[in-house]
Amino acid sequence: MDLFEYQGKQYFSRYGIAVSPGDIADTVEEAVAVAERVGYPVVIKAQVKVGGRGKAGGVQLASTSEEVKFHAGNILGLDIKGHIVHRVWVERSSDIAKEYYVSFTLDRPNKVHLGMLSAQGGVEIEVVAEENPDAISFLSIDPLRGLDLAAARKWVDEAQLDEVAQEQAAQLLVKLYECYTKGDCDLAEINPLILTPENTVHALDAKVTLDENASFRHPEWEEFRATETEDPREKMAKEKGLNYIGLDGTVGIIANGAGLAMSTLDVVNQVGGTAANFLDIGGGANADVMASALEVINADPKVKAIFVNIFGGITRVDEVAKGVLEALQRVSISSPIVLRLDGTNAVEGRAILAPHESDTLITEPTMLEAARRAVALANA
Repeated sequence: MDLFEYQGKQYFSRYGIAVSPGDIADTVEEAVAVAERVGYPVVIKAQVKVGGRGKAGGVQLASTSEEVKFHAGNILGLDIKGHIVHRVWVERSSDIAKEYYVSFTLDRPNKVHLGMLSAQGGVEIEVVAEENPDAISFLSIDPLRGLDLAAARKWVDEAQLDEVAQEQAAQLLVKLYECYTKGDCDLAEINPLILTPENTVHALDAKVTLDENASFRHPEWEEFRATETEDPREKMAKEKGLNYIGLDGTVGIIANGAGLAMSTLDVVNQVGGTAANFLDIGGGANADVMASALEVINADPKVKAIFVNIFGGITRVDEVAKGVLEALQRVSISSPIVLRLDGTNAVEGRAILAPHESDTLITEPTMLEAARRAVALANA
């Protein structure tokens, strides 16, 4: 479960991590009241779970109540990459001398916690990794031993944080690790972690992802769920028992098996297309499952073509073909469908579909050819 920035900062505060004073506001009037309370100048930040807020006009500086009214009025209701802003976070503006980056997440292959620390913050860590990988200091942490202050001090020194920031940063890292572990996070990230001209260190941003598997330990997380804005496509898929993740492309994807679904996304991207979703129907490609899958994808107005990629193992391709035809009788599809059917009884499956092929129901012999056809139809 991803938290909004303001929720992440509130979560950090539970573990003694210093953040800028501020509060949440749902209206222009509330934003002005918060600004008056925390003191000017303030920063008004759109609360959406997507990057690029600043470039979209969702982060603004205000020095007076009139400026707060103006900026809050413009930000509330703003569409940022398909996410409508319903709340803003208003915080006291901070002077910045230096910006750092720190995060904790799980290194699953090595079964350890992974810390990343850099003296270059304020930009995406992927950019730092690409342009100057030596600027990132990695720390593998044994979950049984944890992170103590001595190890944190050594780490900030290796990362070459400014000397005046090192002791405060080390203490903050220990607190952030405690938040990450005891708070059952999948990710706890601060970007930027700032050093002010007064030589104080605190978190200027917060990105927190909570581990849903630990929700039984955290009844207080219900307050976070109440603010979630679930993708309507994902909500429909969940109700139908489908393993679905919505994306922003134009080619709808249906595949049997998570690995094949991921490969399908990759090959669509390889031939110049963009996937609208990840949808794994598993081994149950009968008419009911197919109808549900097609209904969910058909409900996405961005989808211009549908790519059904089935490799029959235990699942028989002839049964899949029958399921597709039955599903098409139940669901009125607005986009052309391209099918790649291979594996057990693939010849029989293609024979079942052959009499029904048309400009909107197409079969291709290989995954690559099917991807090319689907992308071409989506771009037509």
